[in-house]
Amino acid sequence: MKIAIPDDYQDAVRTLECFQKLNGHAVTSYNDHVSDPETLAVLLQDAEALVLIRERTPITESLLARLPRLKLIVQTGRQAPHLDLAACTRHGVAVIYATPTTAGKPYATAELTWGLILAAMRFIPQEVESMKAGHWQHTLGRTLHGRTLGIFGYGNIGSLVATYAKAFGMQVLVWGREGSRSRARADGFTVATDRDTLFREADVLSLHLVLKDETRGIVTATDLQKMKASAVLVNTSRAALIVPGALEEALRSGHPGYAAVDVYEKEPVTEHPLLQMDSVICTPHLGYVEKDSYELLLGAAFDQLLAFADGKTAAVANPETCKQA
Repeated sequence: MKIAIPDDYQDAVRTLECFQKLNGHAVTSYNDHVSDPETLAVLLQDAEALVLIRERTPITESLLARLPRLKLIVQTGRQAPHLDLAACTRHGVAVIYATPTTAGKPYATAELTWGLILAAMRFIPQEVESMKAGHWQHTLGRTLHGRTLGIFGYGNIGSLVATYAKAFGMQVLVWGREGSRSRARADGFTVATDRDTLFREADVLSLHLVLKDETRGIVTATDLQKMKASAVLVNTSRAALIVPGALEEALRSGHPGYAAVDVYEKEPVTEHPLLQMDSVICTPHLGYVEKDSYELLLGAAFDQLLAFADGKTAAVANPETCKQA
């Protein structure tokens, strides 16, 4: 089978142990992001299967019309808007959302969140650059002990981040839908009396919401203006949870005073207003990007691909395509 893997930015897939599962198949991975539909169609024209690591390559009606050999798309993780499932069905392309059966909790993103919190509160990147430039003790950071960590969205990642806060002696304040609030109470964490309280009282506010129609733009400029001038907003979830431009505007006004961001409206990013702000730490969407997560996610994706090649279609999200075949 001819398999294409777009958006393998680090050229990492072929270095994984799970890649050996594809021995005997013709695999091509692309290390840059291609957004032009015409170029993408040419690159993928011979592919019989796509393995999508990220949510960056739009799978549209027009693209599928240019890929007559394509029979299968395996997406790591859950369904996302970049992949038009109905269009895939119309073109007879089976879709599988590959999630590991033993995924456990998303430790990688929770750990990165804490790395960003520590870096922002102690100005670690700024101090590293200052020292490289020959300076000594350039900024004055703050401790976490005794301060309030706000968690907006208490799901798999939010609950881990809250748990880690105990080690730092932080007070945890949670807000979200009723399910989030109930789980937080059951775990012994304080639930904010209302949404405004979360934004006003948090010294560090971390977003952990799933992006969907009802959460898109859920954090507004008004919300951010309620934050302390000394507060840090951390986003390792999705950029679109915040109204476009609202974070930049809020930072310029000084409420919140700081931010640490791992996600952006369009990725990969080479230019962005946040990159020009001294009060912001930016990382290139590293949340789940580490070897253990890759082995788990791509191992599951490759297993599903091979099962499909052997005629096993139970995991296909649009089984009508199997009948078409």
